[in-house]
Amino acid sequence: MSAPTVYDVAEQADVSIATVSRVFRKPDAVREATRERVMAVARKLGYVPSGSARGLASRSTGVLGLCFPDYDDSTAGVDDGEITLYSDEIIRGMERAARRHGYALLIAASLAGGTESLVAKVAGRVDGFAVLARTVPTEELEIVSRRLPVVMLAGPREMDHLDHIEVANTDGQRQLTRHLIEDHGRTRLAFVGGAEDSPDAQARFHGFQLACQDAGLPVPDAPDARGDLTQADGRAATEALLARPGPAPEAILFANDQMAVGALRVLEHRGLRVPDDIAVTGFDGIPLTRLTRPPVTTVRQPAGRLGENAVDLLVQRLADPTRAPESVMLPVTVVRRESCGCGD
Repeated sequence: MSAPTVYDVAEQADVSIATVSRVFRKPDAVREATRERVMAVARKLGYVPSGSARGLASRSTGVLGLCFPDYDDSTAGVDDGEITLYSDEIIRGMERAARRHGYALLIAASLAGGTESLVAKVAGRVDGFAVLARTVPTEELEIVSRRLPVVMLAGPREMDHLDHIEVANTDGQRQLTRHLIEDHGRTRLAFVGGAEDSPDAQARFHGFQLACQDAGLPVPDAPDARGDLTQADGRAATEALLARPGPAPEAILFANDQMAVGALRVLEHRGLRVPDDIAVTGFDGIPLTRLTRPPVTTVRQPAGRLGENAVDLLVQRLADPTRAPESVMLPVTVVRRESCGCGD
């Protein structure tokens, strides 16, 4: 029988992979009830985190790392069982590819105030690592990339000497917005973006602007509201938009799925029908969007492939450190569901 994995613990404890990682790495950052549930499942399964004893006799550790922001909604009072994080899909893709290449995977979620020390710890324990955009200060990455291969995930290419993978955020949001305008006749649109320093959210807003320009609609200079990509932020943004004077939007486009899911609760509570009164769309394509009422129209990005390609690039760089850096753009797919007026 194979040894239990972090995925087994996450599934049986009904939490995200990132939460299992935090329970063992920084238990005080996890709510007591969640921590006890995870530990009980770990004890039952006989799960322990893998060590990193390899590399004592050589410079190779046999481990690849992933650094990403902590987007968990648990701090906003949302149970982990309600969501499947975008980062989880990347982790799964990286883990599949890492196994294929004979590597283990070290997962590091950057909790508040800890990015610099986190990177230093990870860099000393891995052969190379992937970093989601804006997770780690540029100057820190410059130092680490002199010692280890680094692949940047998502966002525009800011460091030409590093391998880089992103998805077609602008094109996907442009297609989705044009669908609402051309196929459903929605012209009074509101866009809820992410933080100003989020490159993915900014790229998606740019796609929204281009679609408005294509249709001859007013092109906004900034999103109608912003959030930190959680369900709680989606609820707050929706409340704010509905409180504005004048007619309500005919459609609200969110920079990610979690905010869109949060919006559905507010609209239902207000007695507004989706999509009859207001259409709602998201971005990312997390599995939760299939289960909401109504299912959410979204742009599915290949998060699993993002993780797999990151490992492939790291392995190639380890085999040939002198090869030219690559920049890869992965396509996205508009998924039309009931929340915009389409059937699933």
